[in-house]
Amino acid sequence: MTRLAAFACSTLLLTAQGSSAQQSSSRPPLNVSDATIGELRAGQVGSIILPQGPPPFAAVVVLHGCNGVSQNTRAWARRLASWGYAALILDSFSPRGIDNVCSRGMQFPGAERAKDAFAAAAYLRTRKDIDPDRIGLLGYSHGGWTALAAARERAAAESGTKPFAAIVAYYPNCPPGEPALASDVLILAAGADDWAPPQRCTDLMARYANASTHKPLLKIYPGASHSFDAQRPERVYLGHKLAYDETAARDSFTLAKQFLDDHLKR
Repeated sequence: MTRLAAFACSTLLLTAQGSSAQQSSSRPPLNVSDATIGELRAGQVGSIILPQGPPPFAAVVVLHGCNGVSQNTRAWARRLASWGYAALILDSFSPRGIDNVCSRGMQFPGAERAKDAFAAAAYLRTRKDIDPDRIGLLGYSHGGWTALAAARERAAAESGTKPFAAIVAYYPNCPPGEPALASDVLILAAGADDWAPPQRCTDLMARYANASTHKPLLKIYPGASHSFDAQRPERVYLGHKLAYDETAARDSFTLAKQFLDDHLKR
C-alpha cells in the first residue's frame, strides 16, 4: 500500500489582466511546505504518494495538463509509485483560482509555471524520506511544455536549486529556440496530434543534433492523438481530437520507466 499525504501553501494573488511580463511578475512560485498535512482538496498545492519499501526514495514531480489535476494526473502518481518513486502531484491552478487554460495557454506560460516545479523539488529536498539528489519531473500537455521549460539551464539557475536529474514530457508544445539545457529530457509525442504538432518536436531535436550534453530524446507514436496515455473515451475538446491509444501508452510507459530508472536509480 502507498501512503498519501497532502501539503498546502498560502494562496497567491492572480493578476487577471495585463501583459505576459506583468503576469509573470505577479506570480511568484508556489510556497510549498509542510504547513498542513491532510487529504488533497481544492486550494491546496498537491499531494505526495510514497512507494513501498524503506526510504529515502527517488521522487518525481507530476505536472498536470491545461485542465488542472485530473484522473490522469492521479493515475500517473499511482503508476510512478508502483515503479518505486515518491510521486508529488503539483496543482499550479487551484491555489491561484485558475480553472483551466486550455483555450488560453499563454495565460500561464510554461516558463512561468516551471518555477512551481523547482519550488516542489526544493520542498522534496527538505524531507528525510526523499533522496535530494534523485528528483525527476514528468508532465503532460501544458505540463509537458512546462517540463521542457524547466529543463533549461537558465531556469534552473534562476530557481537557485539543482536541475532535475531527469525530465519526461508527454505531447508537449515544443518551443522554438535552442536554449542550453541542464537536464536530460525524454519527449513522447503523438504523430496525429492536432493540438501540439509533433513536427515542432522534430524541429527541436534537429537544433540539438550536435549537442554534447543533455541531448533530448524523442519518440513519436504514428497515428496517436493528444492524451494518448489517458484512459478515456475518444472525444473532441475545443476542436482537438483526444484519444487513448493502448499500444502507444504501454510502450511510452516502458520508455518513461526505463529513462527514469537510468537517471534516478543508478
